[in-house]
Amino acid sequence: MVKDSVCFNIFRFNPDDDKEPHFQKYEVPLNKIDLTVLEGLYYIQQRLDDSLAFRSSCRAAVCGSCAMHINGKHRLACNTLISKLESATITIQPLAHMPIIKDLLVDMKSFWENYEYIKPYLITGKTLPTTGEHAQDQDERARIDNLIDCILCACCHSSCPVTATNEKYFGPMAFLNIDRFVSDTRDGAKEERLAIVNDEHGVWRCHSVFNCQEVCPKDLNPSGSIAHLKMEIVKNVLRQKA
Repeated sequence: MVKDSVCFNIFRFNPDDDKEPHFQKYEVPLNKIDLTVLEGLYYIQQRLDDSLAFRSSCRAAVCGSCAMHINGKHRLACNTLISKLESATITIQPLAHMPIIKDLLVDMKSFWENYEYIKPYLITGKTLPTTGEHAQDQDERARIDNLIDCILCACCHSSCPVTATNEKYFGPMAFLNIDRFVSDTRDGAKEERLAIVNDEHGVWRCHSVFNCQEVCPKDLNPSGSIAHLKMEIVKNVLRQKA
């Protein structure tokens, strides 16, 4: 039997007015076109309750801004089809481990501070290429093929049990992006980057739960990056002792 509507059960909390968070239900009609969760949220905001707050931008799974906790899993609302959830009720909560601004909108300041701290840009080595460009062959470029597609959605950060208990922990996003530059033959700051993550709040704090890998909407592998960084740190120490 085809459903003609679906219930959205949405986390609500306005720090200015509410003493405690609560959930509020809305009925969203379904048409012949398969709706996404984000389209359902816009329907609620535009037609049922304009006080609902959430973040979104591109609607094409590129910007990562609409990441949230949907039916027990961190996902992008813009590419999560309601029909695929196969549930009469869609329960939506904000990303975890970050202060709530309002409803599904969280303060990502610490997340962006971690991203800034790892220096997410190429750092030129002491010797500049004479051609004016950093050339790479196909094999060298292939090393970062599975690292460059991070959209900074924070799904991995929110799903990680260590970020929940250690606010100084860099988190999976930071490690994946450091690995992106450590693995890039054009970057000249490998030792500096490895030193950033080689401390008590770095890669050694990872508990290898693999939540980050499971929820990544781009099928990236932060767990693999953490393992690779650990290996590079050990190799660097052995080289220094040799």
